[in-house]
Amino acid sequence: MITLSIAECDKRLQQGVVRVAAPVLVTALRQASLRSDGGLDAVSGPCPASAEPAQRCCRSAQARYDENNVRSAEDTRPARDAEVWLVRKEAEIIENRWQDPNAEILFGEYATAWLKERDYAATTRERKESALRLHIMPTFARSPLTQITTPHVRRWRSALLDNAVGESTVVKAYQILRAVMNTAVDDGLIQRNPCRIKGAGVAKTAERPYLTVPEVYRIADAVPSCFRVLVLLAAFTGLRFGELAALQRHDVDLERRTIAVRRSQAETRTQGLTIKTPKSSADIRTVAFPASLVEELTVHLSEHAESGRSGLIFVGQRGGRLRRNNFRRVWLSALRAAGLSDVHFHDLRHTGNTWPRPVAPRPAS
Repeated sequence: MITLSIAECDKRLQQGVVRVAAPVLVTALRQASLRSDGGLDAVSGPCPASAEPAQRCCRSAQARYDENNVRSAEDTRPARDAEVWLVRKEAEIIENRWQDPNAEILFGEYATAWLKERDYAATTRERKESALRLHIMPTFARSPLTQITTPHVRRWRSALLDNAVGESTVVKAYQILRAVMNTAVDDGLIQRNPCRIKGAGVAKTAERPYLTVPEVYRIADAVPSCFRVLVLLAAFTGLRFGELAALQRHDVDLERRTIAVRRSQAETRTQGLTIKTPKSSADIRTVAFPASLVEELTVHLSEHAESGRSGLIFVGQRGGRLRRNNFRRVWLSALRAAGLSDVHFHDLRHTGNTWPRPVAPRPAS
């Protein structure tokens, strides 16, 4: 009599030795395992060459399956449970959901490949890589995906908060972990995402301040003259710092009072300064600016911008590329001079979004 053990059949499925159709395999499993008296039996030793393909795939493990219990080196279960197991495996194989219990894909390997496959912008990729490396990998890198449970995730999150990691940082790390495990579910590697902590993926950020028009002009008056229009355009057009830093002369139409946003500047530790095109078509746009800025922008183009059609409109104080870190020192000094605090440059964009947008005039016929 030739029989197959549960563990050995899983192993042979993993190795690809069993190449028969799923229904044939499960039928062969039952035929090889059921005795005439209704019990289950298994013997050790090689399978003879005359056995059916599904039976030849393995040596049976040393185990005794009787009418009451199933005993093996791995588990003990009633005979009816063995039959239920066969039915479940049949469904998993037919529906392509079968998972090899011996295959241990480590989280670290999977998460590294997951990040590499994502189409992120350079700055977004750097932020996510940093969160993985600093806050997720130390705990889960060597853990098999199948062994990461909700209690493990809960303890990991609590440990980060107890170690004074900022709440927003913990939220972002949890979001990344959840996204990785969601993909593992989609890939059929795990049955359920263990990241199931209610509210853990929601950031609780304080409301940012909104500036008045006089406050915006106080900041503009406090910065060096080469950055005055930078501040005003950020507030009155809602452009981001990277979009302003990448503007070129041919993007500005003084007659129509419009600015074409076609590119953005990004800065990362690994790649330095890079110019990229917006990922979303909505970010490629034309915005209008108020008539009150035409004269100021004309003076700026004459005195501070680079020459040539593709010359940059905004550069650093020494003529180099405008960098966010260098400008930060200028920004903080201007806030102190203007009597303001806790204001980010990006708050100018939020402020401008609360004001009525200027409408560009129609070109002359």
